[in-house]
Amino acid sequence: MTDHPRETDFRTWVLEHRTRLRTTAFLLCGDWYLADDLVQDALGRLYSRWDKVVASGDPRAYVRRILCNLHTDYRRRPARREISEADVATLHAHPHTRIEERDDDLIAALLTIPAGQRTVLVLRFFEDLSIEQTAALLKTSPGNVKSQTSRGLDALRSALRTHPTKNIRPTRIEGAS
Repeated sequence: MTDHPRETDFRTWVLEHRTRLRTTAFLLCGDWYLADDLVQDALGRLYSRWDKVVASGDPRAYVRRILCNLHTDYRRRPARREISEADVATLHAHPHTRIEERDDDLIAALLTIPAGQRTVLVLRFFEDLSIEQTAALLKTSPGNVKSQTSRGLDALRSALRTHPTKNIRPTRIEGAS
């Protein structure tokens, strides 16, 4: 039985982008299991609209938006779980995304800042989106993105000063392109 071209195109796209999507989801939520769930839900939604999304442009932009919306929905649930230091300790345990040891402190600090600021920082600096792209994705103003970026960076610096255990240097997470 052969796949339809639509299914083949979708599978090829997923194989190319899944690792980065999972890393983005992890940076948003701080939990590999939740990141897997968010990506799975996002890909399911993408598949149902694949032809329309591909015709209108970049599927990654659509999936980023879905990931952010799903994460926001999850955060609003009353039974949501807070990120613990034990979650940060599992950074190296996931087989599909290697995060270098020296990134642990940076990610641990990132996970302590408010979720809205963390979302903006992940989109701006990990996903490398412009202020305007981030504002459009989050349906907010560029001024709000600038403000959230500034506050988020201040909070990140403060968190790194409060709990420095290693020399933090900017590094790349494997899967980031």
